[in-house]
Amino acid sequence: MPSPSKTAFHGDFVFRIYEDVYEPAEDTFLLADNLEVKTGDSVLDIGTGCGILAILAAARGSNVIATDLNPCAVLCARENARSNQVLTGLHFIRGDLFQPIRKKQAFDVILFNPPYLPVKPKESNSWIEAAWSGGISGRETTDRFTHQACEYLKANGSIFLIQSTLSGIEKTISMFAKENMKSTVAAKQECPFFETLILLQVKHSES
Repeated sequence: MPSPSKTAFHGDFVFRIYEDVYEPAEDTFLLADNLEVKTGDSVLDIGTGCGILAILAAARGSNVIATDLNPCAVLCARENARSNQVLTGLHFIRGDLFQPIRKKQAFDVILFNPPYLPVKPKESNSWIEAAWSGGISGRETTDRFTHQACEYLKANGSIFLIQSTLSGIEKTISMFAKENMKSTVAAKQECPFFETLILLQVKHSES
């Protein structure tokens, strides 16, 4: 089993980060600090990384499925759930976006902090590079997510999605609008000399 190389904290929770797993940063904590889940909610945490969002949601009584394409992340998240003694109602699955989720399975809350940095493609990426590399436009993974997400959201549910001013927030809002989804800014954070991070809350327009 890989060994933890770094440590992150949120409240009373401690998260050990394996070498090949994305370390929680400003984007992660923007979502964590504005996490809106409650007891009994069904939650899907895509790209769980070290498991921080999934564990915080499960600790509040939600039923959580957390996915990640990176096998090291799945192992890391499971270990963090064990060490933080948050195991009830929490399941970790390896897979790409919605691929491991059953068709017609719907959630109250969907969480995603996608790779959004615009970078030139490489023949191969490390797991860490894959966690932040959004392709030339920065939107490769976000666009795939946006096309599928509404199919997995309950009528009164919410998607919480991190976006960056580096990769076209207005396009994301427009794409959701075409799916009859309404986007609002739930929170934002300025990153000096770099970008602004936006947390979008997305709901069905009629809800």
